[in-house]
Amino acid sequence: MYAIIETGGKQYKVANGDVVYVEKLEAENDAVVEFKVLAVGTDDGIKVGADAENAKVTGKVIKTAKGKKITVFTYKPKKSEKRKMGHRQFYTKVEIQSIEA
Repeated sequence: MYAIIETGGKQYKVANGDVVYVEKLEAENDAVVEFKVLAVGTDDGIKVGADAENAKVTGKVIKTAKGKKITVFTYKPKKSEKRKMGHRQFYTKVEIQSIEA
Protein backbone atom coordinates (compact mmCIF):
# COMPACT_ATOMS: atom_id res chain seq x y z
CA MET A 1 0.00 0.00 0.00
CA TYR A 2 1.24 3.48 -0.85
CA ALA A 3 -0.09 7.02 -0.78
CA ILE A 4 0.55 10.31 -2.55
CA ILE A 5 0.75 13.13 0.01
CA GLU A 6 1.11 16.87 -0.36
CA THR A 7 3.14 19.08 1.98
CA GLY A 8 5.10 22.25 1.43
CA GLY A 9 3.75 22.64 -2.11
CA LYS A 10 5.31 19.33 -3.20
CA GLN A 11 3.95 15.83 -3.63
CA TYR A 12 5.59 12.65 -2.29
CA LYS A 13 4.91 8.96 -2.83
CA VAL A 14 5.19 7.23 0.55
CA ALA A 15 4.71 3.78 2.07
CA ASN A 16 4.77 2.48 5.65
CA GLY A 17 8.20 2.89 7.24
CA ASP A 18 9.54 5.34 4.64
CA VAL A 19 11.72 8.24 5.76
CA VAL A 20 10.94 11.43 3.86
CA TYR A 21 12.67 14.82 3.85
CA VAL A 22 9.97 17.51 3.50
CA GLU A 23 9.87 21.30 3.73
CA LYS A 24 10.14 22.59 7.29
CA LEU A 25 7.10 21.76 9.44
CA GLU A 26 6.14 23.65 12.58
CA ALA A 27 6.31 20.56 14.82
CA GLU A 28 8.55 19.43 17.66
CA ASN A 29 10.74 16.33 17.53
CA ASP A 30 8.83 13.08 18.18
CA ALA A 31 5.52 14.79 17.33
CA VAL A 32 2.94 12.99 15.19
CA VAL A 33 1.80 14.89 12.09
CA GLU A 34 -0.94 14.23 9.53
CA PHE A 35 -0.62 14.90 5.81
CA LYS A 36 -3.10 15.81 3.09
CA VAL A 37 -3.75 12.68 1.01
CA LEU A 38 -4.23 13.03 -2.75
CA ALA A 39 -4.33 9.35 -3.73
CA VAL A 40 -4.05 5.89 -2.19
CA GLY A 41 -2.87 2.76 -3.97
CA THR A 42 -4.03 -0.62 -2.63
CA ASP A 43 -4.29 -4.16 -3.93
CA ASP A 44 -7.80 -3.33 -5.17
CA GLY A 45 -6.62 -0.36 -7.24
CA ILE A 46 -6.08 3.36 -6.89
CA LYS A 47 -8.41 5.69 -4.99
CA VAL A 48 -8.28 9.34 -6.07
CA GLY A 49 -10.26 12.47 -5.25
CA ALA A 50 -13.49 11.89 -3.31
CA ASP A 51 -12.58 8.22 -2.75
CA ALA A 52 -9.33 9.23 -1.00
CA GLU A 53 -10.87 11.91 1.25
CA ASN A 54 -11.22 9.53 4.20
CA ALA A 55 -7.64 8.25 3.91
CA LYS A 56 -5.21 9.22 6.63
CA VAL A 57 -1.39 9.29 6.58
CA THR A 58 0.48 9.92 9.83
CA GLY A 59 4.17 10.37 10.39
CA LYS A 60 6.58 10.93 13.26
CA VAL A 61 8.94 13.91 13.16
CA ILE A 62 12.52 12.72 13.65
CA LYS A 63 14.33 16.06 13.39
CA THR A 64 14.33 19.52 11.86
CA ALA A 65 17.65 20.75 10.45
CA LYS A 66 19.33 22.67 7.65
CA GLY A 67 20.31 21.05 4.36
CA LYS A 68 23.64 21.29 2.55
CA LYS A 69 24.87 24.70 1.54
CA ILE A 70 24.45 25.69 -2.08
CA THR A 71 26.43 28.49 -3.70
CA VAL A 72 24.65 31.05 -5.86
CA PHE A 73 26.91 33.17 -8.05
CA THR A 74 25.58 35.97 -10.23
CA TYR A 75 27.50 38.28 -12.53
CA LYS A 76 27.07 40.68 -15.37
CA PRO A 77 29.63 40.32 -18.11
CA LYS A 78 31.84 43.31 -19.04
CA LYS A 79 30.51 45.32 -16.05
CA SER A 80 32.82 44.04 -13.29
CA GLU A 81 29.71 43.23 -11.25
CA LYS A 82 29.52 39.93 -9.37
CA ARG A 83 27.97 38.57 -6.21
CA LYS A 84 28.44 35.27 -4.38
CA MET A 85 25.80 34.04 -1.93
CA GLY A 86 25.13 30.86 -0.01
CA HIS A 87 21.82 29.30 1.03
CA ARG A 88 20.84 26.49 3.40
CA GLN A 89 17.22 25.32 3.23
CA PHE A 90 15.46 24.05 6.36
CA TYR A 91 13.92 20.57 6.16
CA THR A 92 12.06 18.15 8.41
CA LYS A 93 12.88 14.46 8.47
CA VAL A 94 9.65 12.43 8.88
CA GLU A 95 9.11 8.67 9.24
CA ILE A 96 5.76 7.48 7.86
CA GLN A 97 4.01 5.42 10.52
CA SER A 98 0.64 4.47 9.08
CA ILE A 99 -1.52 4.70 5.98
CA GLU A 100 -5.24 4.13 6.54
CA ALA A 101 -7.46 3.93 3.46
